[in-house]
Amino acid sequence: MKEFNEIIKSHNNIVFFGGAGVSTESGIPDFRSVDGLYNQKYDFPPETILSHSFFLRHTEEFYRFYQDKMLCLDAKPNVTHTALARLEREGKLRAVVTQNIDGLHQMAGSKRVYELHGSVHRNYCTKCGKFHGIEAIVNSDGVPRCECGGVIKPDVVLYEEPLDGDCVDGAISAISAAEVLIVGGTSLTVYPASGLIRYFNGDKLVLINKSATDYDRSADLLINDSLGRVFSELD
Repeated sequence: MKEFNEIIKSHNNIVFFGGAGVSTESGIPDFRSVDGLYNQKYDFPPETILSHSFFLRHTEEFYRFYQDKMLCLDAKPNVTHTALARLEREGKLRAVVTQNIDGLHQMAGSKRVYELHGSVHRNYCTKCGKFHGIEAIVNSDGVPRCECGGVIKPDVVLYEEPLDGDCVDGAISAISAAEVLIVGGTSLTVYPASGLIRYFNGDKLVLINKSATDYDRSADLLINDSLGRVFSELD
């Protein structure tokens, strides 16, 4: 922690790259842990349900799963979210790059957030393109539909779908210009998102994760602990 605090104090161009572990301490389950969605039982595997083709062919079943398991609207930002927002206000943190879709970084006050996999809070009509808030999904009985009659789709990246090009470009720009890259709460196994850290050529790479990753040997500082504990001890 002493070394981590020194890195934060001595740099003013920091980028944070986070995964599901950032939000688990807010009560949002991840996908790949023992208790994650991938280890629960459904008629179809979550990877199948959360695919573009399944959304098109079995839209009603998609929404039964999505409304039940993917919306955690009572979740609140935790100590990691609030610490990152504070670092941004202090001029230390330049951007957050996240694989999460829960919007908790913005709720905590972060302004420059690149949501690689989209957000549950944005939804759009597949027919007319009109955007809708989360209420359109929550309040729907069955498949949510726009006033024009079109199906409303969450603005989240499903399996078989590409990442948003502008978002990726922004994330790459931030990471490649950073002096410090803090990677936290991610197994770094989800591509192409995890491949973005290869664009980092700065001074210090910090990895914070409970379990080992393929990038551990590349880290200048490796902390095998929970994000909440680490950021709660940040000066």
